[in-house]
Amino acid sequence: MDGPINRRQVLLGSGALLMPAPAFAARAALRIPAGGGPLPPEWTAAETIALWAAAPPGAPATPPVHSATLDPAFITGVARPELRVFRPAQSNGRALLVIPGGAYTFISIRNEGTDVARVMTARGYTVFVLVYRLPGEGWANRSDVPLQDAQRAMRVIRFGAAGFGIDPATVAVLGFSAGGHLAASLITAAAEPVYAPRDAADALDARPCCAGLIYPVIAATPPHTHLLSAQRLLGPQPTEEVIVSRSPARHVDMATPPTFLVHAIDDEAVPYENTMLFFDALRAARRPAELHLFEEGGHGFGIGPANAPAGQWPALFAAFLDRHGSQLAA
Repeated sequence: MDGPINRRQVLLGSGALLMPAPAFAARAALRIPAGGGPLPPEWTAAETIALWAAAPPGAPATPPVHSATLDPAFITGVARPELRVFRPAQSNGRALLVIPGGAYTFISIRNEGTDVARVMTARGYTVFVLVYRLPGEGWANRSDVPLQDAQRAMRVIRFGAAGFGIDPATVAVLGFSAGGHLAASLITAAAEPVYAPRDAADALDARPCCAGLIYPVIAATPPHTHLLSAQRLLGPQPTEEVIVSRSPARHVDMATPPTFLVHAIDDEAVPYENTMLFFDALRAARRPAELHLFEEGGHGFGIGPANAPAGQWPALFAAFLDRHGSQLAA
């Protein structure tokens, strides 16, 4: 990753030896949704649900504040994690917890939040976009902090399911990049006791019914990890125990839900081998898995380039959920 503002890494010469030069030169540039900029108006208008009634676990003495150097759509300084709720015009009774990425350094709520909410609410899903705490902002037990918020988010959604008009059994998760790491951690460590229960919601299961991992960070160590994400989550000198605990491919088992995976082969920021690690672990555990590797897209393409095959993944994911998530409906 060159820096937080430019998340996309496109290998412009990756196909030079595979096709005649004129054909390659004629390709149009990928139309990839923007990640930066001001807060989207639909974001500021969305219903907000605080995850924790009081201070979150491990709160620092001085609350974190937003970075003055980043666009507003790249959220930092998360002192009060929350869910933003996006309701469909016509509900299908199912819900989706969306976890944007940002290298555990910021949260990209436009291309991996509101854009995703738009395309999934159009398919009838009630969408909850998670604003989770960033582990490098002074919280205790930093490697547990994002998972604390993800577990709590699932429980809060299920606890309030009747009010949202959804079936609590059909809540899926969809994560991007570092948010993909968090989603993978959630589906493999949903029962890990990373915080003390606060209320009745914490008696509920935090494991999603299905998962989508879009260009996820999976490896916590070289050669395939995204170094900045790993450093932010694990700290400068993590123990082997901590590294293993936050390497989700090592924890796939028979309880891991059906998982849909997407990656672009030309992703230089988070190599596609990350997705292969998780896919191979799912297959070894004989868990349902669907894998889509796209030729081009780079990193951080959100709902996908409109003029390339990678832009078809939302429809493919919806079909995957129809095959798996709907089976759990009451």
